[in-house]
Amino acid sequence: MLKTCFFLSLSLMFFTYLSCSDDPTSSDDTETGTVSDIDGNIYTTVKIGNQWWISENLKVTHYRNGEEIANVTEDTAWNHLLTSAFCNYSNSNDTADIYGRLYNWFAVVDIRNIAPVGWHVPTDVEWKNLELFLGMDQDDINIYSTSNPRGTDEGSKMKSIGTIEEGTGLWYTLGLDVPDATNESGFSAIPAGGRGLMDGKFNFLGYSTYFWSTTEYDSSLAIIRALGFDNSRVHRYRYNKRYGLSVRCVKD
Repeated sequence: MLKTCFFLSLSLMFFTYLSCSDDPTSSDDTETGTVSDIDGNIYTTVKIGNQWWISENLKVTHYRNGEEIANVTEDTAWNHLLTSAFCNYSNSNDTADIYGRLYNWFAVVDIRNIAPVGWHVPTDVEWKNLELFLGMDQDDINIYSTSNPRGTDEGSKMKSIGTIEEGTGLWYTLGLDVPDATNESGFSAIPAGGRGLMDGKFNFLGYSTYFWSTTEYDSSLAIIRALGFDNSRVHRYRYNKRYGLSVRCVKD
C-alpha cells in the first residue's frame, strides 16, 4: 500500500530519433533547447550546472528501435509485471498530455532504450550531481529519506511555479503555509503522482511526483527521487521496481 511523508510529515513510501537544438538559446544565463523522441513528442531542455536535462516528463510509447512499449491498464496485471510497461495516470490520454506517462523500472533499463538518441535516464549519481549544484550539502546527499530529510530548498528550486487553488499551476497546497516553488533551476517538476502496488491504483496527482533512476538497490528495489507539495526537499527512496513513476532524461 502506498504511503507518503509529504502529507504533513507522514512517512512516504510510494511510490527516436533525436532533434536536439545545436544552438541552445540563452536568457538570464539559462541555456535551453529542444529534443524530440521517436514518437515525435518535442520536449524543452535546460542546462543545470554542467548537465543538460529534459525539463518535461517523458511521454514516449515506443522504444528507440521503434518497438512498442506495453501499455498495461489492468490493475492486477500491472501489480505482477516483471517486464517493461507504461501507463497513463488513470489510463487517460488527457492526463498523459499534461503530466507525461508512468513507467515501471523494467522499461527504464530496457536495452531497447526509452530515451531519445543522445539522452538517457539518469543514475543515482547523476541525480546527486544535480542536487549538489542546487546547494544540497554533501553530508545529506547519500541519505535515504525514510530515516532523515534531505537538503533544504533544492526541491523548491526544481518545482514548477503556481498552485491549483490560485489557478496558476498544477500543485495543491490544501491551504497550508508551504514553501514557495521557485523553479530556479528550470527543471519544472510537476505533480504527476504515480501507480502503486498491491492494487495497482493511481495516487497523489497534484500532490507529489516521483522519478526513476537506473540505479538498482537490490533485486526488487531501485533508487528514486521524489518531491512533495508540502515541503522544499528532494527525497531519495528505495522503491519496488514495479511501481509506475515519471521519467526525466539527462544528456549523454
